[in-house]
Amino acid sequence: MTERDNRPPERHIDMLLHAQWVIPVAPNNAALADHSVAVHEGKIVDVLPSDKASARYTADKTIHFESHAIMPGLINAHGHAPMSLFRGIADDLPLMEWLNDHIWPAEGRWVSEDFVRDGTELAIAEMLKAGTTCYSDMYFFPEVAAKVADQVGIRAQYVCPVLDFPTIWGDGPDDYLAKALELAIAYAESSLITVGLGPHAPYTVSDQPLENIRDLSTEYDIPVQIHLHETQHEVDEALVEKAERPIARLKRLGLISPGIPLQCVHMTALDDQDIADIQASGASVVHCPESNLKLASGFCPTQQLLDADINVALGTDGAASNNDLDLFGEMRTAALIGKAIAKNASAINARTAIEMATINGARALGLECVCGSLEPGKEADIIAVNLAQLNTQPSYDPISDIVYSLAANQVDSVWVAGRPQLVNHELVEFNEKTLIDKAIRWSTKISASDE
Repeated sequence: MTERDNRPPERHIDMLLHAQWVIPVAPNNAALADHSVAVHEGKIVDVLPSDKASARYTADKTIHFESHAIMPGLINAHGHAPMSLFRGIADDLPLMEWLNDHIWPAEGRWVSEDFVRDGTELAIAEMLKAGTTCYSDMYFFPEVAAKVADQVGIRAQYVCPVLDFPTIWGDGPDDYLAKALELAIAYAESSLITVGLGPHAPYTVSDQPLENIRDLSTEYDIPVQIHLHETQHEVDEALVEKAERPIARLKRLGLISPGIPLQCVHMTALDDQDIADIQASGASVVHCPESNLKLASGFCPTQQLLDADINVALGTDGAASNNDLDLFGEMRTAALIGKAIAKNASAINARTAIEMATINGARALGLECVCGSLEPGKEADIIAVNLAQLNTQPSYDPISDIVYSLAANQVDSVWVAGRPQLVNHELVEFNEKTLIDKAIRWSTKISASDE
């Protein structure tokens, strides 16, 4: 038998991507030089050296990225997409003043199905241009936002908000939960949209709704996301009003418990017992570094959490408190402040930061078998970033370049499940001028109401 007889037979596929670098993240978080990714029917079928890829595959579409890195699409594990229409509306204020005096009144006046649709379109377009292919969202009218995401073709988790009081979307906890279950049923067979429960925070949701959420999560295996220990003030108020820390309360109620797929957002005010409780439960932490900094909420001890084998993902929070939806920026900020908090320059290294924005986000959302890395069998959620720019040259380590030097506008190609969403920096599903015109109309209307 000749050497050629031992070669795998040539196979025809939909797409073959050749690149200077492939960064698969898992199972090997390394930069693979002159590698390729083979895609067929929306899934990754192979990651291999480019010369072998050319010999093994023919493709309907072959793209050569000679100065690029190909990597998994980024996963924004927490946000409020429609709030992009409130970007900059109340900057430079502390969290509770920002919420009570500005954001909640603005929401009461302006949030509607139209607001959510237009704000979601604006946010999705911004995220796609910055390399995000999957995001989690907690906001009113999630059924409207889910329809937008499904039509565009981006991957998304919608955690339906639950609060003790009426809002524009519902009249109380029972109504919110009923609507959440209805939405979960509607998207039960979707390959792109998942639905969860979103108790807003311990200080806005009482014990009985939290217990109901626990029971629904257990019965239907529904993920739960909650703003938790966002500030020291939140913890101090809970100690005064309830004589226990919020994490201790959620543990007592059974929400912080093995078997509950819990996503804990912010987590800036933690003690050793809090960390031990989260570690024992298997819950994930979603770190939103730039929002925390802007609202002076505090510092999430990310390296300490990782050292405790807690999964830590990244989120942008809403554009109203960030003010952008750029996960590359979040990676860099997370790495830098993580070092300062740990007082260790080796903390949150570049490879860890990329994991937080990709595979850790997938784990937090329960999608680790679907996305978050470039592995055969996973959905082809892929981005290509151009490293041949002034700010990323010379290049000694492309992973470090991506975390510490790269700008979001160096993303020039994006695919979700193999479907192109960004080609040569141009959005496929959106007209940018139309989105900008809509945003200007909203800002004009909202500004005029404040005069």
